[in-house]
Amino acid sequence: MPREGSQDRRDLAGWAGGRGRERGGIRGDRSLRWSLLGQNLAVSLASDGAEESGRLWLRGCEMCAQEAFQAQRSQLVELLVSGSLEGFESILDWLLSWEVLSWEDYEGLSLLGQPLSHLARRLLDTVWNKGAWGCKQLIAAVQEAQADSQSPKLCDHWDPHSPHPAQDLRSHRPAIVRKLYSHVEGVLDLAKERGFISLYECDEIRRPIFTSSQRARRLLDLAMVKANGLAPFLLQHVEELPVPKALPFEDAACKKYMSKLRTTVSAQSRFLSSYDGAESLCLEEIYTENVLEIRTEVGMAGPPQNCPATLGLEGLFSSHSLNKDADTVLVVGEAGSGKSTLLQQLHLLWAAGRDFQDFLFVFPFSCRQLQCVAKPLSMQALLFEHCCWPDLGQQDIFQFLLEHPDRVLLTFDGFDEFKFRFTDRERHCSPTHPTSVQNLLFNLLQGNLLKNARKVLTSRPDAVSACLRKYVRIELTLKGFSEDGIELYLRKRHRDPGVADRLISLLKATSALHGLCHLPVFSWMVSKCHQELLLQGGGSPTTTTDMYLLILQHFLLHTSPPDSAPHHLGAGLLRGRLPTLLHLGRLALWGLGMCCYVFSAKQLQAAHIDSEDISLGFLVRAQRAASESTAPLEFLHITFQCFFAALYLALSADMPPSSLRYLFNCHQPERSLLARLLPALCVPGSRCKEDSVAVLLQEAEPHNLQITAAFLAGLLSQEHRSLLAECQASEKALLRRRDCARRCLAHSLHKHFHSIPPAVPGEAKSMHAMPGFVWLIRSLYEMQEERLAREAVRRLNVGHLKLTFCSVGPAECAALAFVLRHLRWPVALQLDHNSVGDIGVEQLLPCLSVCKALYLRDNNISDRGICKLIEHALHCEQLQKLALFNNKLTDGCAHSMARLLECRRNFLALRLGNNHITAVGAQVLAQGLRANASLQFLGFWGNKVGDKGAQALAEALGDHQSLRWLSLVGNNIGSVGAQALALMLEKNVALEELCLEENRLQDEGCPTTVSPILEQKPSCRPLQGMTPSWKSGSEETLSLPRKLRSSATGTPDSCFDVSRPSCSLFVSRTWVWTPEAG
Repeated sequence: MPREGSQDRRDLAGWAGGRGRERGGIRGDRSLRWSLLGQNLAVSLASDGAEESGRLWLRGCEMCAQEAFQAQRSQLVELLVSGSLEGFESILDWLLSWEVLSWEDYEGLSLLGQPLSHLARRLLDTVWNKGAWGCKQLIAAVQEAQADSQSPKLCDHWDPHSPHPAQDLRSHRPAIVRKLYSHVEGVLDLAKERGFISLYECDEIRRPIFTSSQRARRLLDLAMVKANGLAPFLLQHVEELPVPKALPFEDAACKKYMSKLRTTVSAQSRFLSSYDGAESLCLEEIYTENVLEIRTEVGMAGPPQNCPATLGLEGLFSSHSLNKDADTVLVVGEAGSGKSTLLQQLHLLWAAGRDFQDFLFVFPFSCRQLQCVAKPLSMQALLFEHCCWPDLGQQDIFQFLLEHPDRVLLTFDGFDEFKFRFTDRERHCSPTHPTSVQNLLFNLLQGNLLKNARKVLTSRPDAVSACLRKYVRIELTLKGFSEDGIELYLRKRHRDPGVADRLISLLKATSALHGLCHLPVFSWMVSKCHQELLLQGGGSPTTTTDMYLLILQHFLLHTSPPDSAPHHLGAGLLRGRLPTLLHLGRLALWGLGMCCYVFSAKQLQAAHIDSEDISLGFLVRAQRAASESTAPLEFLHITFQCFFAALYLALSADMPPSSLRYLFNCHQPERSLLARLLPALCVPGSRCKEDSVAVLLQEAEPHNLQITAAFLAGLLSQEHRSLLAECQASEKALLRRRDCARRCLAHSLHKHFHSIPPAVPGEAKSMHAMPGFVWLIRSLYEMQEERLAREAVRRLNVGHLKLTFCSVGPAECAALAFVLRHLRWPVALQLDHNSVGDIGVEQLLPCLSVCKALYLRDNNISDRGICKLIEHALHCEQLQKLALFNNKLTDGCAHSMARLLECRRNFLALRLGNNHITAVGAQVLAQGLRANASLQFLGFWGNKVGDKGAQALAEALGDHQSLRWLSLVGNNIGSVGAQALALMLEKNVALEELCLEENRLQDEGCPTTVSPILEQKPSCRPLQGMTPSWKSGSEETLSLPRKLRSSATGTPDSCFDVSRPSCSLFVSRTWVWTPEAG
């Protein structure tokens, strides 16, 4: 607790003033305002009292201080509510640890659901009632909380065996919260396992609305009131948690620079500007976790891998690695999947001292901004001039960075918007010599500069080359919101539960719109346009184009006079702002061709962009740009730039329809659409000659052209024809463009299908989707023309359509179903390693009738999605195979699976490997097996069926006549289950292969129960001297056609002949991995 007395008052005044001077470099920073306010209050506490004496003086001084405190109450309230609830609770931690607040006071200030302003006023009332000392302590607590967020202190220590654990938990509360932050989930699990907290209490603490530090606080709150040993357990266990690394320097310049860097990064990251720049939201209160998975490699030798690890942000630098010599973490995700927000959250957690504290210095960069740098840069100039400038000791600080690169993190956001393609041909190893910005970045990623410093790079998948992946330590895929994430985000955005409930109900009732919202940018649109969606009563958006037209309507309505604006996006509303839309579209199209996404004042002027165009709201100040009138502008999001480019192509009077054929070509054309168009469209004053611009535009980003093509197809659709016709001078020109787009789409798909190589004799013709194919399908879907979709796939005759690792989400599933349902011949559809999810499964249902097999490995599918799929599959006679391994299936889907086996007499294969099915689910599924006479392949590896489940399956399969292959690998099966399976083999004459690796067959009793049963027949004998040869990625081939495979860890491999001369028990650790495995 801080000291009391006059010296303390003088210390507080000097402390507050010093902190104000130290942090005054950031305009409008809360720390400066708190410091000045603290200085004023501290001066009041120390004013004129030195000349008085006795009790009268003390009482007068306290009254003066309290009066000053009360006089500045409005400022105090404003500052307390200007941060987040997280910051407010940090202040309570300090006040509670200093015993300024009693436990009853704290409980009254920790009520859930109360507005922060209400809690702030109650805190001021509580502190004021405690006199001048309490007022002073509040200011000190604020300063301590902010000091921790700027430069966290090392955790203090306590006696882990204290006789008063609850009191020590309270006294050291701020340090314990900091230490628990990164470990709270593990501590909760351990406390529950040891019986200190119940499952209900654990679930209450883990409510999604709580941050990690809030969960830590609620665990400590629970320990204060429970007398079952939770408090001493926490005191001992938290003391044993890892302590953040100590600073490896004592240099004052380095410490001051680290503090300034934290302040700068915190100011940039604390608030999340919405896409339209119209509001700033506290990032901590709005941030919603996305699905982040480690990218798996296809074709790797060895056993099938488990479901891709789903990580939280704190696991970004986990021990997983593809290349241990590399330093770069690559995060890939589609446009709008939340990559920039993920990095912003990382920066905020570091700046606040709550995570990633192994890094002393974090330098955030935007590739969009870096590509605007024309002059050569050195490593030192990049860090100091383009991130944070040191006030003193630049050379000493830079030398420290070079000597301790492992304490440095650099983040580069939006590599797909970097106009220079990655190359490792030009090496640059000098940190002090300047080079081009692209060469500097490329050598940083390779490790030629600042080796051992961690780098995080975000990009869309298409922009990542094989050459770049050589220098990637680990690659993560950001898949957007889960279904629960969509709901959580909308509830955070809309504090009114009624509005949030209605929006969520609308999404669940509109699968197409729900499917779009797995990308955060669409969830933002739904939130932004909630009034239009809920009140207008019109049809909900179905396509991406529909959604962007809805947001266009929203912006047009909010910038039009209230009385003159219509209440929907009609021709009048669009025509009234047509010049603005064309100006924005022309700028967007030029920017795409030039790989330019940030526009200077000169470029805006040359494109005839005026203040009225900017006021529409689609151009906002570029991130990290200076807050001045001439700051560069950018579109809300890259997808909005593509949308306006498509709008220009649809509405511009001087656009020849024949040019559209280059936009819908899924193969790389010799010269793209933009390369032909943009010399004429080139913004004057760009200092680029027409011929050089044309050469540059031949390398325009293909993924941006694909997005633009899909938008253009949607704008030219029949549904929006009347809307655009009213704005187009010639309706015939619009029709010509529409007909040209239709022909180009059909021609590109036919050309794609003709490129498929002929089938291997004896096998079905197979097609693996080429780059651009999915976007052609998306463009067809945006046009919403059944006849066009039918014509496009009329001649497609393939037996297997493979779309693995194609970033297929719910929106792509809707497009695939829209087109593939018109196929004439059944197809096996393989969608492994995508982001289909439950919503995507629902979108696929219309094309299920033409699927003879459906492979959905690693798609984050739960029981809900599979139950809907099976309900539909019961009526689809063509569907004979389902592969669902590596998802989130539990016993909850077992009844649906059993019904599928009972009702479908021609069903051949069911793969359920590596899910969460237990003995209960296996017993239910066994009931379906008894009524089934067609199933040939059943995959159960990596579940938890145990002995009871194995017994149930064995009993059901005893007289099964069709099953040839059964996998029970890794199911915790012991001797009882093995005995049941052995008895089943005596009866079953059809089963050719039973896989039992990674079970408990080495348990005591297993050899004595299984082997005698197998040896009962005269033909059963051990096969001596037979050692299987191990082959990478392939299964050991035996001459015996019927195999029982098992693995006994720690015992020699052995092979046994079982019930018939053509049967053997085969011990092996080799694997087969094909679509049929699992």
